[in-house]
Amino acid sequence: MKTNRSIPAPTVVPVLTYPDVRAAVAWLTAAYGFTERVRIGEDHRAQLRFGDGALIVADTGNQRRPPTPGVVTHTVLVRVEDARAHCERARANGAQITMEPTDFEYGERQYQAEDPAGHVWIFSETLADMAPEDWGGELIDPA
Repeated sequence: MKTNRSIPAPTVVPVLTYPDVRAAVAWLTAAYGFTERVRIGEDHRAQLRFGDGALIVADTGNQRRPPTPGVVTHTVLVRVEDARAHCERARANGAQITMEPTDFEYGERQYQAEDPAGHVWIFSETLADMAPEDWGGELIDPA
């Protein structure tokens, strides 16, 4: 794949809509630890990074709208080193924790949070390398 410094490098990049791009960037960096990579206009878009992942924060306009309260149309899963510490950072910065850090049979400790615009996030810490067959899954493509 060709590189282009004007777009994030990951193959899949979520684009989330917020009513105030600058406020969202400030909050996402403080609460979740994202880093701003590119700013496009004062309140149009921003590219953020987290580890080897990326996220685009977009303004409202055309058909783009932030989530509707009480309706979940998507979640964003982010892998972290320490889910409990990350949860406390998010909580201290005003994230609404909707599921406390919980250990799952598939080898992950996860918590769920909602940001001020209503986007739902799952943060996941790997505890063990588990074969999907060990917990009821089925590995289809090992690539």
